[in-house]
Amino acid sequence: MERKHTLAEVNSLSRHEFVRVIGPVFEHSPWIAEATWPERPFASLEELHGGLCRRLEQAGEEKQLAVIRAHPDLVGRAALAGTLTAASRSEQASAGLDRLTAEEIAAFEKFNQAYQERFGFPFVICARLNKKEAILAGFERRLPQSRQQEMKTALEEIGKIAYLRLQDLIQS
Repeated sequence: MERKHTLAEVNSLSRHEFVRVIGPVFEHSPWIAEATWPERPFASLEELHGGLCRRLEQAGEEKQLAVIRAHPDLVGRAALAGTLTAASRSEQASAGLDRLTAEEIAAFEKFNQAYQERFGFPFVICARLNKKEAILAGFERRLPQSRQQEMKTALEEIGKIAYLRLQDLIQS
């Protein structure tokens, strides 16, 4: 993992370096950091996070869907094949998703498929703020929602993930 940066260092980064450092905060979506770079300097981590999230909110449905779809299924093919990003692997492990029984893996696979079929994008939840039982309950609670509500919820969860990833990158 990269060393932590001070906010002053982040504010002084070139566009290219800002995107390199902050870009991974949103899974496979460095364009969010690039679009936020001109707003520097940021007075706080919260202000930086707010700027990044505003870019995503203002991006329109097509780009928002692309960001949601950039997230891997929980305990999905990428996790089972070992091809997750380092951040996703660590986050899923913190929720205990790397230590599941065969029955639990089957439950995740069933829920992932049902969710993907219903909404057309993966189930996104901030794994670091949940454990496997809460995540499985989240599938059951969220599957009946409307697609619009689920997009809103997924984007809120992505905001939580981004905030925790920023905390990992920036010294307070």
